[in-house]
Amino acid sequence: MKMQIGGEWTEAAGGAWVQVTNPATGERIDHVPAGDRRDVDAAVTAAESAFPGWERRSYGERGMVLGRCARLLRERIPALAPVLTREQGKPLAEATGELMGLAHVLEHYHSIAGSVSGEYRNLRLYGSAMVTHTPLGVVGAIIPWNMPALLMGWKVGPALVAGNTMVLKPATSTPLTTLALAGLFEEAGLPPGVLNVVTGSGHAAGEPLVLHPTVKKVSFTGQVETGRRIAELAARDFTRTTLELGGCDPMIVCDDADIGTAVAGAVRGRFFNCGQVCTAVKRLYVFESIAEHFETQLAARVAGLRVGNGMDHGVDMGPLNNAEQHRAITALVDGVQERGEGTVVVGGAVLEGEEFARGNFYAPTLVTEVAAESPLLREEVFGPVLPVVRVENLDDAIAQANASRYGLGASIWTHDIRRITTACEQLQAGIVWVNQHLRIPPEVPFGGTKESGIGRENGYGSIDDYSNIKSILIAPGKAR
Repeated sequence: MKMQIGGEWTEAAGGAWVQVTNPATGERIDHVPAGDRRDVDAAVTAAESAFPGWERRSYGERGMVLGRCARLLRERIPALAPVLTREQGKPLAEATGELMGLAHVLEHYHSIAGSVSGEYRNLRLYGSAMVTHTPLGVVGAIIPWNMPALLMGWKVGPALVAGNTMVLKPATSTPLTTLALAGLFEEAGLPPGVLNVVTGSGHAAGEPLVLHPTVKKVSFTGQVETGRRIAELAARDFTRTTLELGGCDPMIVCDDADIGTAVAGAVRGRFFNCGQVCTAVKRLYVFESIAEHFETQLAARVAGLRVGNGMDHGVDMGPLNNAEQHRAITALVDGVQERGEGTVVVGGAVLEGEEFARGNFYAPTLVTEVAAESPLLREEVFGPVLPVVRVENLDDAIAQANASRYGLGASIWTHDIRRITTACEQLQAGIVWVNQHLRIPPEVPFGGTKESGIGRENGYGSIDDYSNIKSILIAPGKAR
């Protein structure tokens, strides 16, 4: 599959290719161009050339293109979902849900595009003022491999409505979905050059995109260390950034919680997408008084998860996306067991058998009696491993939840309004869920504190994040 630059499907300037493999089978499913600085230059030039025409369109006109793309996407989900499953690994039902989520995001930005407006203020003593919004220009977006469709929408939706043109750089393991979606935007009437896709590695294509002097903003979702590197590179030219980075999200289960609902929430919150979600439940704190009963139910649910090829019917969890991630999770859990930092109740090993032999499969894992210094509680574990810690009360739970360098999301499970209020006020996170976890509608801002990132995505103010905001002050008196 070729990349898209200026409305043309093209090979890399250097002629090299990158293989895309199925993480469930290890089989090659396609290959994409190995783009580099030359391809980034071409894509940015195409985006810069397309900018004046796209900028001149009204917000409503730009939003209409997103609406048409959403309609096309809903029609094509049955064809696109298998593409996402084969390159990413997630079960077909999850791939379908992700694409439906993308359609909802595009519909959201379509719905609000016509209502974007400036401001007028009568300042009395100082005349009057207007506040206007203009697009930034060319925006770069680096798309992660865990949810490539949905997170593409979080960046493309507000950036295009604001009037910017874009260059996308998808992850090397999941470029096919991004390229297929770029084709849908083209079919929906997006002018050539407004949305370009350059495939290739972070070093060869990602860094040149961040450093390009014409790129006015970079939006990135991914690991903390990569985000730190992007921030350093972008600072050279004061390029704006939105960085949605890692999370080590706590889930607090109080003694008045509905245990069945909380167990189901923990299973989905941790093992959805094989645990490869920034906002997945990564630490579970349960009140001591209900811990034994809760852990018993949780262990039964985790042990009952069916793992396999995401294309197979009835599979609950697919493989990890890539071999590097598989090695990291294996080494992490092995180390925890060797150091005696926890008790593995379920899983804790690479899955064996013919159906798992060539894929990146790891057993859904539940660990109790976890030591405070364990990396299971200190680092972002991007895989199907759930540590459970018993706590005395809510104050204890919040203190342990906040003892992290991350601050992306958190959830509280209780029916006590006082506990809900306390948790929502004191938890150091960009988003707090009450009696649920993971859901992130495009209508609300999303982002983190501490090392979980800079800026916000989604919400009604997200278009401002892709705009130059200009204040115009008019002196009192009559203009001639």
